[in-house]
Order: sequence, then C-alpha cells, then structure tokens
Amino acid sequence: MTAATYFFAILFYAATALLVVGLIYKIADFARTPAPLLIPTTPAPTTTGGVVFRMFREVALFESLFKSNLWIWAFGWMFHMGLFLVLARHLRYFTEPVWTWVALIQPFGLYAGFAMAAGLAGLWARRFLVERIRYISTPSDHLMLALLLGIAATGLLMKFVMHTDIVAVKTFFLGLMRFDIQPLPEHPGLYIHLGLVAILMIVFPISKLLHAPGVFFSPSRNQADNPREARHLAPWAAKLDAK
Repeated sequence: MTAATYFFAILFYAATALLVVGLIYKIADFARTPAPLLIPTTPAPTTTGGVVFRMFREVALFESLFKSNLWIWAFGWMFHMGLFLVLARHLRYFTEPVWTWVALIQPFGLYAGFAMAAGLAGLWARRFLVERIRYISTPSDHLMLALLLGIAATGLLMKFVMHTDIVAVKTFFLGLMRFDIQPLPEHPGLYIHLGLVAILMIVFPISKLLHAPGVFFSPSRNQADNPREARHLAPWAAKLDAK
C-alpha cells in the first residue's frame, strides 16, 4: 500500500466530513434566518403549488437568468446540466452492482464533460470580457472557476489521453465506503483530479457555490404573492404576535 493511498483515503474522509457538517450548518443557518417581509419577485404565483412550480422552473431551467441574459443562461445551463450528468455518471464508482439508469446514461455523461468544460470557459471568459462583470469579480470568483475547470479538464484527459485503471479506482472508493482501504492506482493525472475534487468538497460550504441549496431559501423565490389573502408573519414574529 503506497503513501499516496493513505493520503487520499484520509483526505477524502476529512473532506467528506467537512462537506457534510458544513452543509448541515449552513442550511440550518439559512432556515433560521428571519424573513420579516413578503418580497416575492413579481409576477409571482399566489398559491403554494405555484411557488413549487416556480422553484422547479428556476432550479431546472434557470428561468430568471433566461429572462435576464441569454448568453449567460446558455453557458450557465450548459455547465450545470453537464455537471449533473457527470456526477450521475460517477455513481458507478460508488455502487456495486451499478444501477441500471446509471449504466444507461454513461455515454451521455461522458460527453457532458465537454459541455461542462465549455460552459465553465464561457462563464470565466465573461469575467474578463464584460467590463461591469470584470469590475465586481474577486479573486475567489476566478479561483472557483479555475478549480471547476481543472476538475473537468483532468477528468477528460484521463478518459481520452492519459488512461488510468478505473476498476482499481472503483475498488478504492468502495473500500473507503466500507472502511477497508484498498490500493489507489499510481497515476499523476488521477492524483491531480482527486486532489482538486477534495479541495472543492472542503471549500464548497464556505464559498459562493453554496447558492445550490441557498436558492431554496430565497424569499424572492419561495414566497407566494398573497398579502391580501394571508398575513405574512415570520415564525419569530408570530410568537411575539401571539403574546
């Protein structure tokens, strides 16, 4: 067993713990943040069912971004949908036997990696080429895009240029899930790819990438426009009103 195997085993145990604990803490923080005002972005649905449908369109189709800027929407949707398929494709490394639907999407998930990389390249280019976006961009914005693009690029390189033993990689991750550490292939590209993934897992709960769960807690999206039908009270305000 190589030192790299133990290093990455410990790294992924630590990264997973930080990701899970960080997400639970941040989501709990979002949930208890007061929303004292009724501020849905209009035109807004007036029923709970309408809000659910609106949130679905926002999460799946990026509706508000589509109405705002078609170019950014195209790159953003390309990246997010590509990422979704890539993550779904990678489930084969954590399941045995591989689920049927995961096996069926393998060809689509493979080429979704190119869509993911293209979307990221477009989003990053806009931070250099659009003056008002360049003005508000911070180093962390560029670092997050570079990190994601690095993950996509190294993944594609391992598939098409510098191949690695994917059976051994799967054995390694299945072993981690069972607390039975197995050898990790000695492959520089794999080390870089896994290192970048671990960094992403660690910084995700404290980065702007946390908008993934955060969108569900946005008052401008998750509230119904029904001020005449129902009085809006935040939970903490309702307790005071009861007194």
